[in-house]
Amino acid sequence: MLLPTSLSEEPSFAIGGKLEALSPSGSDVLDARELLRRYGLAAKKSWGQNFLVDERSYAAIVRACGLTPEEVAVEVGAGLGTLTSRLLATGAQVVAVERERDMCEVLRRELDGRPGFVLREENALHLDLPLLASQYGRKLTLVGNLPYQIASPLIFQFLAARSSLRQIVIMIQREMADRLLAPPGSRDSNALGVQVQMVCATRRVCQVGRGAFLPPPRVDSSVVMLTPLPGTAVPLRDLDVFHQVVRAAFGQRRKTLRNALSAVFSDEQMASLSHCGVDLSRRGESLLLSEFALLSDALSVLKSQPVKD
Repeated sequence: MLLPTSLSEEPSFAIGGKLEALSPSGSDVLDARELLRRYGLAAKKSWGQNFLVDERSYAAIVRACGLTPEEVAVEVGAGLGTLTSRLLATGAQVVAVERERDMCEVLRRELDGRPGFVLREENALHLDLPLLASQYGRKLTLVGNLPYQIASPLIFQFLAARSSLRQIVIMIQREMADRLLAPPGSRDSNALGVQVQMVCATRRVCQVGRGAFLPPPRVDSSVVMLTPLPGTAVPLRDLDVFHQVVRAAFGQRRKTLRNALSAVFSDEQMASLSHCGVDLSRRGESLLLSEFALLSDALSVLKSQPVKD
């Protein structure tokens, strides 16, 4: 039985409207302000660094991960280790992925020796999640605050490795979260949301305001949870063709499906759509997941034919 495409959202709550003096929730967790002072560090604009300092945000993220001592969490962009320490407090094993030298030094000094802690100094875009899951012998929980510049490629990398993941809990810019969660067929429907919701159940965990960070960024953020489905949200012959169709349909939003798809697919492929049951005079944002599936299933019969350059 497939899970619903979008879980009903829990009541969202805004975080960080006003920055208050916050105390860590326990002696084993780390505080960003104290670490920056101790090591004489400051946020680096070139790395897009903004350090989370709000305990409610941390609590919401850890709760969404649903970790037990038997689980393995992979934290992308571990930074100063503030979230890492809270994940470790659940008893789970935590693989912290970080590539910035100063951050890695803090992680080693503060967390080396903690039960379950592993540091991987590498670019998250090069992380082999299926191999890591195989090494640990279980599905992984993926968690992290994704840098804006590489958030989209990271999300698609996670989706490609979804069979190795039990849960994905990520903080992204609120605008991107809105796109990711927009229901297919709605006015705000978009390529990112349609592709994610075909393979994951989605939910917004909470909103995170600018004041929850040090220094405050120029945008608000959201924490979202993606739960990989055992299959696809609706029956589908070929997921690769589905991705091609979705990207083409939204590549030129003002155009009808017929014009948008014909810019990518051959005349013979377009002819195969004449009896698929979807009106090609519509636009991509009006289609439900099931209708995108009808289009891609019709085209998958002719998959061996190359798409247009």
